[in-house]
Amino acid sequence: MEIIHTPVLLQETLKYLSPVGEPFEKNCFMVDSTLGEGGHSEAFLSSFENLRIIGLDADCKIQARAKERLAPFGNRMNFYSGWFNDFYANYPENLPKPDLILFDLGISVFHYERSGRGFSFRYDEPLDMRLNPNAGESVETLVNTKREEELANIIFNYGEERYSRRIARAIVEHRKMSKIASSKVLADIIYGAVPAQYRHGNIHPATKSFQAFRIAVNGELDRLPLALENAFKNLKPGGKLGVITFHSLEDRIVKNMFKDWAKKCTCPPEQPICNCGGKPKAELILRKPVGPSDSEVAENSPSRSAKLRVLRKL
Repeated sequence: MEIIHTPVLLQETLKYLSPVGEPFEKNCFMVDSTLGEGGHSEAFLSSFENLRIIGLDADCKIQARAKERLAPFGNRMNFYSGWFNDFYANYPENLPKPDLILFDLGISVFHYERSGRGFSFRYDEPLDMRLNPNAGESVETLVNTKREEELANIIFNYGEERYSRRIARAIVEHRKMSKIASSKVLADIIYGAVPAQYRHGNIHPATKSFQAFRIAVNGELDRLPLALENAFKNLKPGGKLGVITFHSLEDRIVKNMFKDWAKKCTCPPEQPICNCGGKPKAELILRKPVGPSDSEVAENSPSRSAKLRVLRKL
């Protein structure tokens, strides 16, 4: 099977999430919360013979690829089809508490290159961008029905795009004449809406807007806090939780939650004297996030913005 996606920060993830030494026992259990094509799971299963994994993914199409890739590991690898927030909110009673949990919040290269759902502005594809194409509204529905102000807020809040209002106005003007139904049409609208000098920067001018629409239709930032909360709750004491982020919006959520769990004091910041008697729930294995090496960025450009954060539950 041809592998499309290269897992980012692979060696760093194996190092900091390794189930070696205390308190890990002979048989360890891991949840790969964002399975994708199974690159991280394959590496963990190959590196640690004492490990079993369940891989979660909302996209049945890409999970089928992972099942084929991971078949040689037999019953050491199992699968769950659905969103990770649903899995952790209703953690299956027949599963042990996990020793390791990994979230890789990036979108697989498979989705950009092979899904045919309009994730990339480089192709002329139906404007969908849903990770689960059977649930929720597509980007096509979003850009053709939302009010101009709503579109601008989505583009600015989820894409941090400074020309959000100009882009939203151009989208609304275009749809008065014809429906926006393909990724190329949307990319061309955005390209024409921004100033000329902005069209020739380090990234394509549609990059941030496409990110924003993808986040919006998949509820990515809405799902994350509760998923992390429930994942941490189900994590075995002494177990490790690692999260790989790719943009500042999701990294801020992870950073703040990890910081709160590692706090000794939970009193309000304006309170001059601590009286909570609180104890930290976790220790930060990495005080600062780990990023990719120069060689990884050169070989796998999607890794350039990746950050790995890891903690241990106390």
